[in-house]
Amino acid sequence: MSPTASKAEDSLKGKVSAEEWEARVNLAAAYRLVALYGWDDLVFTHISSRVPNSDHHFLINPYGMMFEEVTASSLVKIDADGNKIQDSPYDVNPAGFTIHSAIHAARDDAHCVMHTHSLNGVAVSTQKEGLLPISQQATLVLSNLGYHDYEGIALNEDEKPRLVADLGENVFLMLRNHGLLTVGQTPADAFLAMYIFEAACMIQVRALAGNRELIPVQQEILDGVREAAQVVTKGMFGGLAWPGLLRKLDRQNPGYDL
Repeated sequence: MSPTASKAEDSLKGKVSAEEWEARVNLAAAYRLVALYGWDDLVFTHISSRVPNSDHHFLINPYGMMFEEVTASSLVKIDADGNKIQDSPYDVNPAGFTIHSAIHAARDDAHCVMHTHSLNGVAVSTQKEGLLPISQQATLVLSNLGYHDYEGIALNEDEKPRLVADLGENVFLMLRNHGLLTVGQTPADAFLAMYIFEAACMIQVRALAGNRELIPVQQEILDGVREAAQVVTKGMFGGLAWPGLLRKLDRQNPGYDL
């Protein structure tokens, strides 16, 4: 990490509200967990989170910093137009801003938006049939899944309404030929959703590689999954697993809360 970034981290905590600091810590943890689980793509892709009690401000990764390096203080705070709210030595990826700002503006409940280019996710996003109902993980995703066709690197403002429409009220969005996206009330929620999404894709890639006939889950079971998921995950609340994930991170890659 650069000396400039380290210096900024030394002084930021006392300059933001307690609520914003908590949001920063959880978002930084989400970045490091994505790296820990191998879903990152060097410095590319993004996770964004609303700043509590702010006027449409949100936090996003400093462009050029590896996910495993992200800290609470290094996150960049921007407004709805992509302008920095606080000084930062880092820029923001314009493609990331296009995708995330569109969803934050359209979905009041999407406090956190997580986007990955994981190999399994991209592999399934290239398959014409999309996600297949062949695992319990897939059934959870299929109950809340939208698809968005690839339109090139996300720099075109005109793509925003189509992206938002394809996501709809869903938690999961498969970006064709591109990757995976989840939304949640918190970084914990978005991470849990991505964990299930990625697992479903990994299972599908491995199952198809076996070159054997697959057993699909029956439609009547799929129809009841959404209600059942609310019971099992308490509304997809990542808080169930989040404390344990933070302890795991404290053991394997501490320092995200600086």
